[in-house]
Amino acid sequence: MTKLEEVKEVLHQKNASLVVAYENGEIKAYYQDRIKDIKDILKEDENVLKGAVIADKVIGKVAGSILTVAGVKEIYADVISEYAIPVLEENHIKYEYKEKVQYIINQAKTGMCPMENKYKDEKDINVIYKEMLNL
Repeated sequence: MTKLEEVKEVLHQKNASLVVAYENGEIKAYYQDRIKDIKDILKEDENVLKGAVIADKVIGKVAGSILTVAGVKEIYADVISEYAIPVLEENHIKYEYKEKVQYIINQAKTGMCPMENKYKDEKDINVIYKEMLNL
């Protein structure tokens, strides 16, 4: 079983929002919504996701950009937005998904996620990373 298959299985078995297979072999499940877990992980150690394999319920442009800058090597998403895919492809991040959507919807399910909308045209993923992590 590949690392990607492992994190995908844990994501669904534990109904987690995010699962990380770290370079050191540790696999951890997280349960906060949106990108809170990713932000918390990186605020603790900016380099901890280098080489990691990720499974996430939802990957939009913001999450895709942050994970790319953080150095992940592979991502699985239950749902991925069309804004996230070019970020991953341009940076040679391997990815798989179950469902592709035009954009990530907001929590009220009335339109586009405010973060996806704010950064949808941003070309520099480092800007997204720094602003979202308040660096």
